[in-house]
Amino acid sequence: MGNAKKYTPLLLGIALFFGVFLGSKLNFNDSNEKIFATNSKKDKLNRLIDYIDYEYVDEINTDSIVDVTVNGILENLDPHSVYIPVDQYEDNADDMRGNFVGIGVSFYPYNDSIAVIRAIAGGPAERAGIKGGDRILFADGKQLFGEDIHRDSISKYLKGEINSKVKLKVYRKGEEGLLDFTLKRKRVPIVSVDASYKLTDEVGYIKVNRFSETTFNEFKSALDNLADDGMSTLVLDLRGNPGGYISAAERILDEFLEDDKLVLITRNKNGDENRSYATRKGDFERGKLYVLIDENSASASEIIAGALQDNDKGIIVGRRSFGKGLVQREMALGDGSAVRLTIARYYTPTGRSIQRPYGNGNGDYYRDYENRYRNGEMRSSDSIKVADSLKFVTPKGKVVYGGGGIIPDIFVPKDTSVENETLEYVTRNGFMSYFIFEYLEANRSDFDGISLKAFTESYEVDQALTEDFISYARLEEAQIDISGYEKELRQSLKANIAQQLFGPNAYEYFLNLDDAMINKVLEMERGSTNAQ
Repeated sequence: MGNAKKYTPLLLGIALFFGVFLGSKLNFNDSNEKIFATNSKKDKLNRLIDYIDYEYVDEINTDSIVDVTVNGILENLDPHSVYIPVDQYEDNADDMRGNFVGIGVSFYPYNDSIAVIRAIAGGPAERAGIKGGDRILFADGKQLFGEDIHRDSISKYLKGEINSKVKLKVYRKGEEGLLDFTLKRKRVPIVSVDASYKLTDEVGYIKVNRFSETTFNEFKSALDNLADDGMSTLVLDLRGNPGGYISAAERILDEFLEDDKLVLITRNKNGDENRSYATRKGDFERGKLYVLIDENSASASEIIAGALQDNDKGIIVGRRSFGKGLVQREMALGDGSAVRLTIARYYTPTGRSIQRPYGNGNGDYYRDYENRYRNGEMRSSDSIKVADSLKFVTPKGKVVYGGGGIIPDIFVPKDTSVENETLEYVTRNGFMSYFIFEYLEANRSDFDGISLKAFTESYEVDQALTEDFISYARLEEAQIDISGYEKELRQSLKANIAQQLFGPNAYEYFLNLDDAMINKVLEMERGSTNAQ
């Protein structure tokens, strides 16, 4: 009986799912005996949904039943097969395409209006002259302010068909009356390369936040610019990168690996195997390479780290990666929704699977992250537990392991203190960014006309701003004393100001000024230079 209860929700979920999507309207005059006599799961379940639609005593939104059912089915398959509802599909598609059609602004719903944080470089809004701090009050006569303002509805009026026009009325502090703008919607990039700059005269840095359709072109442009500027060593930062398109990762690997080097193996349920190889001369095959990973680097990020490690190319620096070795394919469900269904497993060139076990359910699977903190793995590589049965050897004799993420060649511990974790969280989750927006609202004129160079060299976060943020975040009320992290706090505040004034490249630059992993790379570089 225990097992029967355990599996009943799953079986019902599967039944409801196929009934909704594969069934057709049934004749309600048919008898129940006829339904069950067919022994067709699809027919029975399609009829169940129809019974609920037409006969159930209360009004029920069967679409919501379908959504819950589909999610229930997928959660019982593996942690990475997911359902994308109709209302989320377009945003997901934009993210993977690497662009959207709109006017090109980042904004906050601030108080009761839309406040522009900054106009995206090269987008319609920037070309028209819209600035940070502007309030968009009307779009084609539609009021976009008031208590009922909602981010999703705002996006609906600012996005649209390509080349379609939208008339905006904008409030700007210091201007009399509202400003009128007519913008033509264009494709606006959603950048996947957050930053690209030089750490030293010879060491370049590129940070990739995900792998979308545009990632390779963004990466290649950044790589070429750095190489033209004299870079001979590259630091590729994949920390926090959750993955994306495998094809984008393979194209990036092609820049580093010689022709015919094995890049990736995928295998489906039938045992059919596909092998991917480097196919052409890459532009950085002879360059020195470091790859930064952490516990949030997953999927395509792990494909890159694993392929380089197994081909004895570059040095992997950081902490053990997430451990996702499953391949998904997006499949439309016919109503504007879709599923990303796991269709294969992938293996690194030595044959490693880096997928973590998930047989005990999704909850247990994601608690592995917490376990890494508890068992000390974040602070010491000696705490990483590996099985000898999962040992593999690279062509040059380096021992590597499968079974749950890529273990780096050089381990860099994480500061797991409450104070540091809190500071990292408020810095990168948008909370500090919101505080800085309010600060700029009151002091924007102080930054008028300032260049990035001048900001970098002359602007310093003062004690008053740090104290204001501590009060704003209620850190003292939470009994979190970050007095030992005052330097890091000031750096984070300056990075967030730079982001809103100059964009993500400046943001990453300031956050990386005393980064432990980058410092480790630079230390190794100094050591290799001195040894020559």
